[in-house]
Amino acid sequence: MPELELSAGTIDYQDSGGDGPVVVLLHGVAMDGSLWRHVVAGLRDDFRCVVPTLPLGGHRRPMHPDADLSILGVARLVDEFLERLDLSDVTLVLNDWGGAQSLVADGRATRIGRLVITSCEAFDNYPPGLPGSNLVTSARLPGGLALAFNLLRLKPMRRLPVTWGWMTKRPVPPEIMDAWFRPVVSSAEVRRDLRKYVLSTPPKAELLAWSEALRTFDRPALVAWAAEDRVMPLSHGRRLAELLPQAELVEIADSYTLIPEDQPAVLTAHLRSFLAGREAR
Repeated sequence: MPELELSAGTIDYQDSGGDGPVVVLLHGVAMDGSLWRHVVAGLRDDFRCVVPTLPLGGHRRPMHPDADLSILGVARLVDEFLERLDLSDVTLVLNDWGGAQSLVADGRATRIGRLVITSCEAFDNYPPGLPGSNLVTSARLPGGLALAFNLLRLKPMRRLPVTWGWMTKRPVPPEIMDAWFRPVVSSAEVRRDLRKYVLSTPPKAELLAWSEALRTFDRPALVAWAAEDRVMPLSHGRRLAELLPQAELVEIADSYTLIPEDQPAVLTAHLRSFLAGREAR
């Protein structure tokens, strides 16, 4: 897996290569780029898929001790990642992590030609739902993250509503989830990084201002939301589509938050349709 040295530390990423339009796919907390494995398989023949592993708990290499890993800090790392790889006019695709709003609000969207937001944190839903609240509680307790993720080594614990049970309708393959959790279980420094992010939620007014900034994103956008989402309200997807001046909205049935796990083929078809329409214009 290639790696890139950024100001915060070394980031691993996947790059399918090729000369096609660039699609950058971003994951959420306590996972890695393998979230997108099925979608990448469906796009890579025609698109260059670039998938960084963000420092959100599923990363193998700890960041520098003084790294800014707040919500805004991670958004700035995404912008730095695009700059260092000299990627422009990219289609940025996000699931679970709501960084698109802070990227736009912070003036870091110049390299983004198209935006795809799938079920994710939005408005004041930080930390999101029961799983997010549980994670924050764990992060605030001494040794809490170590205990929480060690418990998640037990497969029945993964299907509870306060852990991952409301993130997917169907269990994520255990070998995939094992790989997601391995860094945060085994490394105190990775837990330190995750704690920084989890406890960085700004005041509600700032969160809402980030969302409002999406009105300034004047390029094509697709909002794809899980119709049965129990962590990221469907109403948030509809509100985001209203904020974005050039947005399309699709609601995906039979899925919870992690659409790339529950409905990868449907999501890939929507992505291909969106990208084909924009390229034709």
